[in-house]
Amino acid sequence: MRTNILKPATAVAGSLALAATLTACGGSSAASDEKVVTVYSADGLKGENGEGWYDKVFEDFEKKTGIKVEYVEGGSGEMVQRTVREKSNTQADVLVTLPPFIQQAGAKGLLQTYEPAGSDQVDAADKAGDGTWTAVVNNYFGFVYNTKELKTPPRTWEELLDSSYKEKVQYSTPGVAGDGTAVLIKAMHDFGGKEPAMDYLKKLQTNNVGPSASTGKLAPKVDKGELRVANGDVQMNFAQSKDMPNLGIWFPAKGDGRPTTFALPYAAGLVQKAPHSANGKKLLDFMLSEQAQQDVSAVGGGFSARKDIEATDANAVELAGLMKGVEIFEPDWSDISTGLDEYIDAWKSATGS
Repeated sequence: MRTNILKPATAVAGSLALAATLTACGGSSAASDEKVVTVYSADGLKGENGEGWYDKVFEDFEKKTGIKVEYVEGGSGEMVQRTVREKSNTQADVLVTLPPFIQQAGAKGLLQTYEPAGSDQVDAADKAGDGTWTAVVNNYFGFVYNTKELKTPPRTWEELLDSSYKEKVQYSTPGVAGDGTAVLIKAMHDFGGKEPAMDYLKKLQTNNVGPSASTGKLAPKVDKGELRVANGDVQMNFAQSKDMPNLGIWFPAKGDGRPTTFALPYAAGLVQKAPHSANGKKLLDFMLSEQAQQDVSAVGGGFSARKDIEATDANAVELAGLMKGVEIFEPDWSDISTGLDEYIDAWKSATGS
């Protein structure tokens, strides 16, 4: 989830000169019937070795429709910023980010109204009331720890202030990475407001390695023991743990309280003035199809966005066990979206970032 270093790639073929392709067909001048669709997305759903949910969905989509997916990956914030910069020459057809960035995209007029087939089975909290976006993969915020160095995970935020975690803690950059922004959201919830949360994060700087533009790059550092603890999210880290034997997932509690988390879905919308709008609609429909949603857990290690899908695969069972006993709260996304700049500025001031 989420780097500000753009990594153009195709989902079903080798490397592609994406920028050149987009320039050639850019914006409204593109042929609407061209067999291509461009996705701008936060990272986490595409596998490192071609085994992720995106990899299967994009491959199946091309086989069914003949439409090739061109994929650009970055931090949630960066994907929105890039789409803003390209408003006069729109290049993306589908935008996928974590909250609150998908809400920001809607507020900035970057998304057009389209309710994909199957979106009626998505909970109201996981889609826009105006039909501009809907969750395609449900997910939850979390942390990871090194299971070799720590026989049991830390239980509380306060434990991370211990000197044994000196330069062994790292979290991704709020405002750039969706999961980094989630650190602020959870801290403000658990500590009871902005000021106490910033006071804590200021103290954590003593042990913090420093901000990271990419959440996805933190898990390998934890697995190798370079870090003991880092932030992440359940879907991405669960998928990574299949190839990282020392990676465990945990949820911090405040003091004697229960561990908490909140839903952090991958939400998708059709970009305003998308050069291949019809193809974008077809892809959104496909993402929410029954088979693709069954694959969310079985292939991607996430949670189906559709409430009528009852996954029973081994991953789904393991994920349900992981979430047992964790209190799930619902953030006020409207407040977070409008107040995000203020919260980011407060974080920068508190941490000297």
